[in-house]
Amino acid sequence: MQTNTLQNPAVSAGQSRRYDVDWLRTLALGLLIIYHIVIVFQPWARYIWFLGNDDSLEGLWVAMSLINVWRIPLLFLISGMGVRFAMERRNGLELLKDRTIRILLPFVFGYFFIGPICLYFSVQYYYQEAIYEPGAWHLWFLGNIFVYVLVLLPIFLWFRYRPDNPVLRLFRGVARYPLGLFLFAIPIMLEAFILKPGDDFVTYADTWHGFWLGMVCFLTGFVFVSLGDTFWQSVKGIRWPAFVLALVLYGVRISGTDMGDFQDLLTGLESASWMLAILGLGAVYLNRKSPLLRYLSAAVYPVYILHLPVQFALAYVILPLELPAEAKLALLLVGTFGICFVLYEVIRRIKWIRPLFGIKFNMGKR
Repeated sequence: MQTNTLQNPAVSAGQSRRYDVDWLRTLALGLLIIYHIVIVFQPWARYIWFLGNDDSLEGLWVAMSLINVWRIPLLFLISGMGVRFAMERRNGLELLKDRTIRILLPFVFGYFFIGPICLYFSVQYYYQEAIYEPGAWHLWFLGNIFVYVLVLLPIFLWFRYRPDNPVLRLFRGVARYPLGLFLFAIPIMLEAFILKPGDDFVTYADTWHGFWLGMVCFLTGFVFVSLGDTFWQSVKGIRWPAFVLALVLYGVRISGTDMGDFQDLLTGLESASWMLAILGLGAVYLNRKSPLLRYLSAAVYPVYILHLPVQFALAYVILPLELPAEAKLALLLVGTFGICFVLYEVIRRIKWIRPLFGIKFNMGKR
């Protein structure tokens, strides 16, 4: 099984395998695919170069707005967890080599070959001249992750090889009390308060807010795993209070109530609360292995890499059809996931192209 930041991170020599982290990573990436498909049925899709349907399904955005403040932060947090698990079997140089192959290589390949496919269908759909233009598109976060590993590696090595350092001792003391975990929300809140993204809190790609928030969550995930069982027991105990708080803050956010300068702080707290609730619920209900998890955990990363060009190609064909918007949505969902899994089955059987899609070159090697 792979131990990439995005692929099967939850394994280490010193800790029991965290199947819940595998599940959460799989579900988070799957949810992002659904999120991108729902954008097709929003009236503003064309303004971010997504192919948009003439008839909107704006009611779906109520659910999407709920996940908006934590969908990307959670992915970065889980990726940071993956680095800590991976360091159980790798030194610093081995980690950099592994992330270069498993993160940077798919990013560079996607930048020059995946992104341009998306752009091609977008400009064709809107009756513009087709052009070739490299771009990261949905793979932007891979570049961020690689930068985080480079920048934070000295801290990671210190935490890994000095487990009794004063910082970790302090964090362990805090984490012994479930409510103490809310202290980890402070850096997320401060990032939002300092940069003041406002309604653009959910604009993560190609923004300084997205970059710094991603780094905070990445480092937080690393620290959580470094705390060992202390963290997992505490996050179980906080799951329902965190869930209730997140739900209340979500209600305040969508109500349109003017909170002034406090809104950024509250949005940061909401984001952190959702993540703590999800980690706690996952620790209780998802920490068990299954054949389905093993398959999905290996497939979800390459499927995510593939999904946007597949989605755009299908939308180019489906959207002009005389069908209800709900039918088009169903076709896009089934078609995008179905074709991507078929492509995954093909790609994983061709050894030399596996690394381009984040699949380990030798799938049988740990």
